[in-house]
Amino acid sequence: MHATRKFLCATTAVCLLGGASVAARADKVELTDGNTLTGKVVDVAGGKMKFNSDGLGDVTIDLAKVKRFTTDEPARVRIKGDGFVTGPITAGDATKVTIDGRDVAMDTVKQINPPAAKWTGSIVANGNLSNGNSHEMGVGVSAGASLRRLDERLDDRFTLGGAYNFSRQRDKTNGVTSTTAEDWFASAKYDKFFTDQFYGYANLRYDHDRIAGLEYRLTPGVGAGYQWFEQPDFNLQTEGGVSYVYEEYIDAGNDDHVAVRLAYHVDKGFGKDNALKLFHNLEYLPAVTDPGDYNLNTDAGVRASLTKTMFAELKGEWRRDSTPAPGALKNDLRFLLGVGWTF
Repeated sequence: MHATRKFLCATTAVCLLGGASVAARADKVELTDGNTLTGKVVDVAGGKMKFNSDGLGDVTIDLAKVKRFTTDEPARVRIKGDGFVTGPITAGDATKVTIDGRDVAMDTVKQINPPAAKWTGSIVANGNLSNGNSHEMGVGVSAGASLRRLDERLDDRFTLGGAYNFSRQRDKTNGVTSTTAEDWFASAKYDKFFTDQFYGYANLRYDHDRIAGLEYRLTPGVGAGYQWFEQPDFNLQTEGGVSYVYEEYIDAGNDDHVAVRLAYHVDKGFGKDNALKLFHNLEYLPAVTDPGDYNLNTDAGVRASLTKTMFAELKGEWRRDSTPAPGALKNDLRFLLGVGWTF
């Protein structure tokens, strides 16, 4: 009995010491309101810290509310224009971090603990149904995905996108059914970063629009871009380059030309975990020899989170071909309301 009691006491002591050791090894964040969190600094970027606590789970903290933070395990700090520094952070706040005996100003830090590269994106389904003098039904789906690689060896980005829309209308007075929309596109793009903000790109887009008389439009291109902001809640990039535009019409031959490409993308998140997000994209392709011959692709919209992975989206799209197929209109404008899933 005496030996058993000694064994239990020793075991309890080891467990308590082990638990204390684990607690001591945790990352710590001291807040300006006097509270202290222990857990894991997941990443820091754009003035925000993602922190995982056993008691609170995943939380996002404004760096302005952090008095001091430390990491027990080595952190990877990406410095703008100066690669990575790796080591435990012995002191950090909204103004600087001390790592490997070196003080680094926070405004020169691009990111702390960049996440492992993985594909992220979304799929959105939309539809419409009307019933009156005419009966119309439309469905559509769009998808986008990107892979951002940012480590000691690689600094690049892959982007994929695509969409399909179909709509049919039946006139109740004469029973005639007609297709009012049938179009789709697919795109791929690769960005290679030469600095933290400057990159070169190569892209390819394929469009088909039966109602507009377009069998297909193929648009490969190359150019350069500048990433003005790359943050969890704000992204802005502008691009310029050259593209080759080849159009095959359903009943009217083909056309091709070399075009200048000007484009930009911007998105801005609001609220916790970017619960509300605004976005806008534009691509302008005027022909080199005749700027009056151009294609314009643009959209703008808003996303509102419904759950952690589901959202509602309202988006407007405008497509303009200044020299369309014979008999086709120059402009296509649509508004889409859908529900999406993020991954």
